[in-house]
Amino acid sequence: MKTTKLKVALIVLVVMGIGFSFTTINKVTVKGSDTMVILSQKWAEVYMKKNPGTSIQVTGGGSGVGLAALINGSTDIANSSRPIKPSEVEKLKARYNSMGVEIPCAKDGLSIYLNKSNAVSTLTIKQIGQIFAGKITNWKEVGGADAPIKLYGRESSSGTFTFFKDNVVRTDFSPACQTLPGTAAIVNAVKKDKNSIGYGGAAYAEGVKDCAVKKDDKSPAILPTGATIKNHTYPISRYLYMYLKSKPTGETKAFIDWILSPAGQGMIEEVGYFPLK
Repeated sequence: MKTTKLKVALIVLVVMGIGFSFTTINKVTVKGSDTMVILSQKWAEVYMKKNPGTSIQVTGGGSGVGLAALINGSTDIANSSRPIKPSEVEKLKARYNSMGVEIPCAKDGLSIYLNKSNAVSTLTIKQIGQIFAGKITNWKEVGGADAPIKLYGRESSSGTFTFFKDNVVRTDFSPACQTLPGTAAIVNAVKKDKNSIGYGGAAYAEGVKDCAVKKDDKSPAILPTGATIKNHTYPISRYLYMYLKSKPTGETKAFIDWILSPAGQGMIEEVGYFPLK
């Protein structure tokens, strides 16, 4: 009797084991840049349909949040709309003895959003920086109406905030700059406020006016179009990145290889960004 019960138990365990082997899911976690959330979710959605045994979990929070998660080991891939900082590389090195792996995966241009009723349509990078630093505070100083400038920007954990500060503002933001939780919120604020200005990914500029940007006083004014961002003639262009602790393996490598393949790159413009080539 005992022998029969033991055989039954063994059969049940074997059946459970076989069942488990067929239902094992390869899970990859992706966290970080809000700019990249829609693109990353689109990649994940299509990849999982092609690979039913894989689960790709995508969350945002900002580039800084994603890189912190990579450092503390709670994500496989950190999305970032800015290059990793030396201080973040040092933390990776201290914890994993690794400098990390940087993988550019798409291109983007940072648009300067203006209200459609604003008479101003062109600014130099220097003027934009001075506006967000609070040194230019009235539109008449840059050829517009006699009206105070209202500023909208991103929170400090955002890669877009850091990229814009490092490459355009180059000093502290004006205390008058209102911080909003996402690019869509900035576009919505600029859409409603005729004296406002904001910045964010070119893909989000719906219902507002893109400002043409001049590298300096003598340079041509360039709008953020697909062609000018791809060939880097638009002055505020950037790469979008994925960061890993070390060289990818297994399902993480397969997912990244697919993103960089013609299939993955071919989806980027559907979301409003631009492929690497």
